[in-house]
This record gives sequence, C-alpha cells and structure tokens, in this order.
Amino acid sequence: MKTAAKDAATVYLATDPDREGEAISWHLAEITKSRTIKFRRVVFHEITEDAIQQAFKHPRDIDMDLVNAQQARRVLDRLVGYKISPLLWRKVRRGLSAGRVQSVALRIIVDREREIEGFVSVEYWSIEAELSKNPPSRSSRSVLN
Repeated sequence: MKTAAKDAATVYLATDPDREGEAISWHLAEITKSRTIKFRRVVFHEITEDAIQQAFKHPRDIDMDLVNAQQARRVLDRLVGYKISPLLWRKVRRGLSAGRVQSVALRIIVDREREIEGFVSVEYWSIEAELSKNPPSRSSRSVLN
C-alpha cells in the first residue's frame, strides 16, 4: 500500500461501510500518511457499476466517530469479553466466546438487577400545612367544605 500510494495525489479508501471498515481505512491512511497524499473515503452498499460510480462522485473524509466507536468496542472486548470467555469455557463449554456487545449489555442488566434486588424501600410521608392564628373567613370556609 505504501509503495502504491507513494506517487498518488489522492487515495480512495473503499473498505466496508461499518465502523470496522472505517477503522481499517483510518489505519491504512495512518501507515501510508504523507503530506502530499489526500485520503478520501468512498462508501457503497452494493457492488454495482452505478453504486460504485455514485460513491466516487461523493467521497468524504474518514469519519472519526466511527473509528472511535470501533476502538471503544475493541477495548470493551478486551476488558469484558476476554475475561468472560474463559469463564464460559470452564462453566459451559470449551470454545465459546463472549460477544462484545452481548457481554457488556448483559453486565449492565445484571448490575441493574442487583441494584433493584438490593433496594430497601422506606415508607415516608410528606405533609404540608398552611397554618394561621386567625380562623378562615366565612367565604373561604365554604370553599373548603
């Protein structure tokens, strides 16, 4: 890639249209980066002549929000998935892996359920009163009754 891009003014990156593809494009741009090369991202969802032509008519910059989403997902995989998978091997079956999203979602659900189970309700009452030394007038008594 470095050799091929060395003499190019613009490099078009056409990896998958999801966050993984966006991160791959970003990594490719990073390893081949030079001051003279411009990197443009083209995205298409079907491999047809029209879709590809449209993608090249509307190139864009690399979407760093998608790149960061992929990086965060990778970190979660390492923090949660790598710890849960060995547990699954010991308790359920060898070779199972804990999905990144499922593991994190399950953890959030379990933490919330534990919070609910640990909740101790306490009865309380709020009483408000408006007090006065003088009894209410006759007209206000009829409103109260």
